[in-house]
Amino acid sequence: MTNAADLSPARRIGALVFLLTGYFFYAWSWNTVDILRPYIQADLGLSLTQSGSLYTVQAIGAILGAVVMGQVADKIGRRNALIISMVGFGSMLLSALLVHDYAALIGQRVLMGFFLGSMYPIAVGIYSGLFARSMRGLIAGFVLGTYNLAVSALGFLSAAAFREGLDWRLLLWAGMVPVILAGFALVVVPDDRKIRPFDADPGGPTTAQATVPIAELFQAGVARQTLLLALMSGLNFFAYQAFTGWASTYLRTERGIPDTVVGDVLGWQFIGAAVGGLAWGWVSDRLGRRSGATGFVLAAAIVPIYLFAPLPVAVLEATGFVYGVMLSASAIWGPWLSELYPPHLRSTAASIYNWGRVISMMAPLITAPMAEMLGLAPVMCLASVSFLLAAVIWFRLPETVKHSRA
Repeated sequence: MTNAADLSPARRIGALVFLLTGYFFYAWSWNTVDILRPYIQADLGLSLTQSGSLYTVQAIGAILGAVVMGQVADKIGRRNALIISMVGFGSMLLSALLVHDYAALIGQRVLMGFFLGSMYPIAVGIYSGLFARSMRGLIAGFVLGTYNLAVSALGFLSAAAFREGLDWRLLLWAGMVPVILAGFALVVVPDDRKIRPFDADPGGPTTAQATVPIAELFQAGVARQTLLLALMSGLNFFAYQAFTGWASTYLRTERGIPDTVVGDVLGWQFIGAAVGGLAWGWVSDRLGRRSGATGFVLAAAIVPIYLFAPLPVAVLEATGFVYGVMLSASAIWGPWLSELYPPHLRSTAASIYNWGRVISMMAPLITAPMAEMLGLAPVMCLASVSFLLAAVIWFRLPETVKHSRA
């Protein structure tokens, strides 16, 4: 059995770079449901409620994928599960090219959501085992930064496609990349079944031994913590979907911003989130994982400014950038979740992050009918309430990192 600390820095960094590459295309695939929503809606003649439901069904798939594949990863090895996930979501993104009606679109989004939902817990399980606690927050920042750079790229390229008169479906061909890359994981990513991760007891298991690993998250002493983490995650996802999920539609329909500019406005928001992930990760390694709750409080304050202040496009982009920085405080949840439970449950514990989609998957079904009556802006302000409630829970949960001035 090899200790993770004994692996060369080049070996561990190489695995991380591969993981970040896969994560880029995971983020690209997931956010086609938001960034491309108005164009999918127009192409298939969907109603506002139907287009909003795409996130809901994708979230249903993601919940199932997180619960099932998080446990599978802890049983068969996270590297093996990573290959399954990358082939799965890449193939499903490509399958969107064959979708021509609402029923087929629902099926495609559920299946893609299943494999997308598995990516987060698998990634957390891999990098938390390969790197020490003192640097996991920063690594989580790189992971979230990669996520947001992918969404930013999707936004910018969608705007560029419209400027050039290209078909937006070209953006779906990105699914080929993770399918092709998946097999290289066997060479680049160490086999976690044969490596003792950081923080693990010398004689402890490296893989889950229980038939149903998730049951350990509800044992006496941690059950309340597990439920609060899931609720906090749900409030975060609800806030994200209530605001960011409708942002492209809001900018296009209520602010009258042309398609050639919408992607640019959204792109700056996700660049802010990429920068913020690194900042909050660095802060959490020094001041503790709960420090990020402050970001949620500030995000709640920015939402109504973005929606109701008569901001010109340049200032709107800057405001979105700052909002993105604050939103990305959740970057540190990956290592935090893995540290709150035993090392052999790292992926199962990280899957709690996606359990929150039980709450958030209802967001479009709630907000879409309300938006049709009240307009998008007032309804999108529900994001502020959700951010504040999530921050309260965050402050009350255990800390896993000792404060340091270093």
